[in-house]
Amino acid sequence: MSLDQRQEVLRKFRSDSRIKVILMSLKAGGQGINLVAASTVFLLDPWWNPAVEEQAINRCHRIGQTRPVVVKRFVVRGTVEDNMLVLQERKRAVAADAVESNTAEDWAKVAADRLGLDDLKQFFAR
Repeated sequence: MSLDQRQEVLRKFRSDSRIKVILMSLKAGGQGINLVAASTVFLLDPWWNPAVEEQAINRCHRIGQTRPVVVKRFVVRGTVEDNMLVLQERKRAVAADAVESNTAEDWAKVAADRLGLDDLKQFFAR
């Protein structure tokens, strides 16, 4: 889809009250658009980096949003997507510890302790 086509789809979504749904990938939803006409976000494809999901969700929480925004996740237990959520939580913990670390060496140790090769093996083993 060209940039012009994308802008036209977004314009119609914002201006035509008959259009109730817009579908896009998580990556497209987090790239340079504002969706303040949206009131519900359904996440169907979790991303390994939680910041990517947060960016896409935040596209609905921009200046001009007048309604509450509801975020719903659909994940089947025991799937790669389920494992992705576990990995996201670990990444959040590493990021929080990194902020509290005093040196690069402290941060590197935290990252190595929290996310290693065994974690990746477990991620794909289920």
